[in-house]
Amino acid sequence: MAEPLLELAAITKVYPGVIALDRVNLRVMPGEVLGLIGENGAGKSTLMKILGGVAEPTGGSIRIDGRSFTELTVKEATRAGIAFVHQELNLFENLSVAANVFIGREKRTGGPLRLVDDAALRAHVAPLLARLGADFGPDTLVETLSIAQRQMVEIAKALSIDARVIIMDEPTSSLTLSETERLLQIVADLKAQNVAVIYITHRLGEIMTCADRLVALRDGRNVGELGREEMSHAAMIRLMIGRDLKSLYIPPKVEPTAGGCDLVDIVTPAFPDRSLSLSVRHGEILGLAGLVGAGRTSMARAVFGIDRLLGGEIRLDGQRLRVRSPRDAIRQGVYLVPEDRKRAGLVLEMSICGNITLANLLNHARALLINRASEIQAAQAQAVSLAIKAPSVATEAITLSGGNQQKVVLAKWLSMQPRIVIFDEPTRGIDVGAKHEIYALMRGLADRGVAIVMISSDMEEVIGVSDRIAVMHEGRVSGVLERADFSEYNVLRLAIGQSLEHAENAA
Repeated sequence: MAEPLLELAAITKVYPGVIALDRVNLRVMPGEVLGLIGENGAGKSTLMKILGGVAEPTGGSIRIDGRSFTELTVKEATRAGIAFVHQELNLFENLSVAANVFIGREKRTGGPLRLVDDAALRAHVAPLLARLGADFGPDTLVETLSIAQRQMVEIAKALSIDARVIIMDEPTSSLTLSETERLLQIVADLKAQNVAVIYITHRLGEIMTCADRLVALRDGRNVGELGREEMSHAAMIRLMIGRDLKSLYIPPKVEPTAGGCDLVDIVTPAFPDRSLSLSVRHGEILGLAGLVGAGRTSMARAVFGIDRLLGGEIRLDGQRLRVRSPRDAIRQGVYLVPEDRKRAGLVLEMSICGNITLANLLNHARALLINRASEIQAAQAQAVSLAIKAPSVATEAITLSGGNQQKVVLAKWLSMQPRIVIFDEPTRGIDVGAKHEIYALMRGLADRGVAIVMISSDMEEVIGVSDRIAVMHEGRVSGVLERADFSEYNVLRLAIGQSLEHAENAA
């Protein structure tokens, strides 16, 4: 029997008052794709930080190629051939793609000045981008790239190292279906080259597609392992949360009512040569599907007043809205939960309380002085209502899990009077249990008569959560599906611009 390439034995990590990892074991064979699953807070990230040399274990040992370590440094981990594709995008926006891929490992010219050899960087990065099927080049500035494209740069960075173990942490969280398929093919290619991959994701279907074996963590402990033939959604969810999750999705309790939000021939900066029309009723969740670049987020930004509307009009309950800024949208009950919650939805260094009350601060002021007691009381009420897991509302947002951060963003709007809420990729990068809670919160809003628009690239989510699905293609709504017509096939046909017999033309 082959020896493990990598073996972690009884790894323990204790922080003051918290046992983050409790004697965790993990082994990885050469050329094996190992799925690692668990809810946020289960210990996956801590375990990977220890493997990457970023954190020091309290106990246990690490064995790589027969050599034992009580701990690793970052240099030792890199030298041993361990590379990361991080969930958080660690890129310098003002530098080119090539510079980011080789940051800290720049190839230099000869001579006394030892300047960075830009030509050599480009020559090394170009084939990596071609291998990923990227539609941008080595000289492209990162600040011009979408989130999906930036994720590609992170993957190229990992591939640039002659790695023997590549750890992929939510690598497809912002990728389209075709990009995801390409990445999974790359994983298969790496496996064929005897490179091991540790694949961490909340998208359980991807684990079933690419993993040879999976290990589950819960509350910092090993709770089970499944071979390829044993994998199923039900079995994985049972390991992750310790119980059966009979239904991830919550059906509506009430029928949608008349009225709502109508977008009439609106023109956004992303597609100035075409218009789109769309309506969402009070009490419904309208899923908005489409490929990355179809114009969904641009539409959301224009409705919320971040980007200027170039034409058309927005009507709420028949009344035309004048939205020139987010302040105008908020005043009229139109709210946006953004795609990138860390950069656009939260002030990470502020407390939970500060984030929740930020958009409605004047309601907690007397003579322009903030009433701290009123602010804390409102934040605590929302924290209890949304089951935000934190020691107190004074806890900084940066310390929260992804699911709890998303709840804080939502709590900010729930503390006011929403009439329409746009959710842009609401469950990106959060675990299955937290997803269920977000879905329940969305359904609760809809049952109260709020109109919900949910932008999502997760096909299973769109079909499971939505009451109707509108599909966008190149800046236009190519069709709207009623629940009886929901299928991946129908959504994908509309997403690539093909018409369907049963799709309602929304133009």
